[in-house]
Amino acid sequence: MALVKLDNIEAGYGGAPILKGINMEIEASDIGVIVGPNGAGKSTALKAIFGLLDVTSGAITFHGENITNALPDKLVPKGLSFVPQEHNVFTSMSVNENLEMGAFIREDDFSDSLTSIYDMFPPLKEKRNQDAGELSGGQRQMVAMGRALMSKPTLLLLDEPSAGLSPRYVLEIFEQIVKVNASGVGILMVEQNAQQALAFASKGFVLANGQNRFTGTGKELLADPEVAKSFLGG
Repeated sequence: MALVKLDNIEAGYGGAPILKGINMEIEASDIGVIVGPNGAGKSTALKAIFGLLDVTSGAITFHGENITNALPDKLVPKGLSFVPQEHNVFTSMSVNENLEMGAFIREDDFSDSLTSIYDMFPPLKEKRNQDAGELSGGQRQMVAMGRALMSKPTLLLLDEPSAGLSPRYVLEIFEQIVKVNASGVGILMVEQNAQQALAFASKGFVLANGQNRFTGTGKELLADPEVAKSFLGG
């Protein structure tokens, strides 16, 4: 059974359709990467899954349950976490406080989760008492991902995790994403650094004009001359 499945999804803002019948399927072991030109509907797809806009047609299932148009506060306890591209940390709060905020739905002792997050993102450990607003862009992304992981999700949605980062931090964030996936969390992400992201993606989706144009493994899409010419600048 797929971890998450989008079946012929149409969605948009204020009645204007942006997604025009897209289909996606992600297994628990997958790193799925959504690429495509600006305005293709990439981020809209993540927001549709997380209940941040109205799905007008089609169905979204998560662990086999229909979650179409379910609200975020109902989805997080089911195992979904979303890291938006911007405003994804509390800048005036410490790293540790940010991470603790991610466990707000939990009633158990989450100290082991905190330890595992610091083990996963070593640069944060020494800065645990520092305000998140004082961190580098790459370290902020680690805080945002760490906070999302504190709710113990089975699927992590990431919107442009490498946006605005230096090449060094892009590579570091991608390495951390692979590490998160290896810990048992499925990944579905939108990414502007398409070639780098597809290189480690088990599944890739190329969107254009709100529709699927190509679907395959990351390696298959990188090797497709039409994908390279039209969407990867090659």
